[in-house]
Amino acid sequence: MLNLKPTTGPHTRENLSIGGIMRQVIYALVPATLFGLYLFGWPAINLFLITLFSALVFEYVCLKLADKPALPALKDSSALLTAWLLAMSLPPWAPWWVGVTGAGLAIILGKQVYGGLGQNLFNPAMLARVALLISFPLELTTWVNVAPWLSETAPDFKTGLHITFMGLDNVDSTTGATVLGYVKTELSQKHPLSASLADIYNSNNAWLGFMRGSLSETSAILLILGGGWLLFKKIITWHIPLSIIVSVALISAVFHTLNPEIYLSPSVHLSSGALMCTAFFIATDYVTSPNTPLGQLIFGSACGLLIFTIRTWGGYPEGAAFAILLMNALTPLIDHYVKPRIYGRDRQGRPLEL
Repeated sequence: MLNLKPTTGPHTRENLSIGGIMRQVIYALVPATLFGLYLFGWPAINLFLITLFSALVFEYVCLKLADKPALPALKDSSALLTAWLLAMSLPPWAPWWVGVTGAGLAIILGKQVYGGLGQNLFNPAMLARVALLISFPLELTTWVNVAPWLSETAPDFKTGLHITFMGLDNVDSTTGATVLGYVKTELSQKHPLSASLADIYNSNNAWLGFMRGSLSETSAILLILGGGWLLFKKIITWHIPLSIIVSVALISAVFHTLNPEIYLSPSVHLSSGALMCTAFFIATDYVTSPNTPLGQLIFGSACGLLIFTIRTWGGYPEGAAFAILLMNALTPLIDHYVKPRIYGRDRQGRPLEL
């Protein structure tokens, strides 16, 4: 009789590593990022690079202080992706110190204080985004007009450096409100919604991205295509993105039907703000979202409900970051009550009858 002794466990293997997953997400973000940088020119490019570089420096310093090897952690691209998402959520012409401060908050308070990659409770980029918004509301709500790179209205390289490091000279002539911010202000003054949207909203421009906002609020179409790439590569599943989009669409459709002069239509909600970036790239973070398909559907639907609620009745025009952080806090509770069936047992944990 042969005495066969297995040398390894019967596990399936996957070619993707942590670094590979992170880089696939970055690849999916590249089209929307490049388009956003094109729309806002040199100041946006400066801020983007400063945020990325700062995050890598903070990651390196934290790892060295913790006496951990820095190079393997930097190679996994997790700090780079965190900074990328943070930079996409900032006003494109924000001053340099906003990017540095945000990167420090994301890496130190959002990631390393919990123990590093895979240990954080909250999404680091959104934690930094909300902390910046609360601490520096003026800098985080100054939105510039679209000025495509190399166009007549775009600042040249030297002017871009001046804007990044010295600030805007003519704020009133180059800035304005986002669609969601403008609508919230107009509604607070009892102006009808239809007239307010006619002043600022164009459906084609909104979906294509030719609107004021952060890089994550530009082209909804490019963000959807990037999300489709992640679905195709099986980096993410459909549960969270679809549940966020469907919940926002359904809730907004109900309220818009009840009173179209107060509540935005589903099309405006879906094409404005950072909804698509949130649905495909932020809410789907492995560490801060539930593990099971049902848990992910609950998580995504609740995120959509919170986004609509904050946009409609909250003090801030955009509620995506707040919704993500609130649901990040509830993720352990969702995972506690929504568990996968153990192989060989039923939902109650009893052994299956053979």
